[in-house]
Amino acid sequence: MLTVFGIAAVGTMLLSYALEARRAAFVLVFALACLASSAYGFLQGAWPFGIAEAIWAVVAYRRWLARRAAERD
Repeated sequence: MLTVFGIAAVGTMLLSYALEARRAAFVLVFALACLASSAYGFLQGAWPFGIAEAIWAVVAYRRWLARRAAERD
């Protein structure tokens, strides 16, 4: 079950990253998928992966905030 969760999280990351140019919402989906991948990494015992994905989630969230603000202007 954990493997299926990991595949879903990483698959969502890949798909949302590919679609980021279309809409800011995909950047937010990417950030959430990074959080899910981080959780997967920690649950698997791969804490370096978990930390890296958590950092990517923060970076993506900040990109989403900036992009959302730019789209409002």
